[in-house]
Order: sequence, then structure tokens, then C-alpha cells
Amino acid sequence: MTHRTRIKICGITRPEDAEAAARFGADAIGMVFHRQSARAIDLAAAREIVAAVPPFVSTVALVVDAAREEVEHIIDQVRPAFLQFHGDEPPAFCAQFSVPYMRAIRMGAPGQPVDLIKCRREFSGAAALLLEAFVVGAAGGTGQSFDWRLIPEDLRPHIVLAGGLRPDNVAAAIRQVRPWAVDVSSGVEGSTKGVKEHARLREFIEAARDADTTCN
Repeated sequence: MTHRTRIKICGITRPEDAEAAARFGADAIGMVFHRQSARAIDLAAAREIVAAVPPFVSTVALVVDAAREEVEHIIDQVRPAFLQFHGDEPPAFCAQFSVPYMRAIRMGAPGQPVDLIKCRREFSGAAALLLEAFVVGAAGGTGQSFDWRLIPEDLRPHIVLAGGLRPDNVAAAIRQVRPWAVDVSSGVEGSTKGVKEHARLREFIEAARDADTTCN
């Protein structure tokens, strides 16, 4: 069976970037609802972004240790297709909402190996595990990568690969890991966090699609 790697563009802050990502072929766009993030947006901005997204492109709301009431308010006001949890949320918390979810796992903490088989078992209700690099004090979007060899082969169809992906390395990542999806944020930005460079968006998506043609 031919596999097409899904592509998620995260940290979208402007409707025009969401529209461009979709036009170039992205499958999903992510919005950050974590006030400490440079890419954080409010509900009004999120609604404008969602309105710019065409049919059959998924929207994802990223939260970090948010209260249940806050998550429910985001669902009510924004209507995302998925939630993405980036904090220390336990499985029961993530699974209580009416929206499917992804669970982010930070890889590569010194002296703290991650048992991804155990994570998959604990978060069995998750649509996917999103893997990114561990960076002290950061919940994501750092542009740092991790050792892709840490991903068990059996889990790769359930993985969204993030962390340090760019137009010049996403093809290699897809060929090596064969994840279900890839996720990029800072790798398609210039000097301003949250503002996507449309040329880099196009390059990233084209590189990912090219990798699929050589892998299948």
C-alpha cells in the first residue's frame, strides 16, 4: 500500500499563513494556546485562522497543562479537529474531552530515556504520539531535533515526528523514520516566531512529498 506522509504546520498565528499552508498541500494546521509561547494566539485570532482553512484540512489546538475549563472553552469557541497536549497531562485528563487528541512526548532528556512502548500503552486513546526534542524550560517549538533511532520501528505508523525539521532535512527524516506524519513550526519561519515564510512552507511540503515518491 502506498503511504502518504501527512504534514502538519504548527504555530500558525495569521490567517494568510494557514491559507498558504493549505494551498501548498498541508493536511493540518496547529494553533498554540499557551500564553508563555511566542506563538500564542487568543480565541478571536484562532477563529479567524479557522475561517481561512478550507475543507478537509484539520485544525489542531495545542495546550500545555491547561485547566479542564480552559480546554473546554477552546473547544467551544474554536471547534478544533484535534487537541494536542504538551505538558504533564495524564491519560485520563487527555481522554475526557469530546475531541480526539495527540500526546506530545519530549525525547532525549539527559539520563531519562523515554519508553515509547509504555507511553503508547498509557496513552492508548491518543490518535498519535507527537515526538519532539527535550529542551529545558521549553514545551516545544524550539527547532531542536533528537536521535530518530530512539523510535521503535513498530510504533512509527503511530508517530507524528517533530523537532528540528526543515525543508532541507524533512525528506531524510521521512525516509529514515517513515512516520505517519511530520510536524514543523520554526523550520518554516524567518526571524519572527509565528510568522511563516510562504516560500519555506512550499519547500517543506514539496520535499516531504518527494520523499514519499522514493519510499513507496
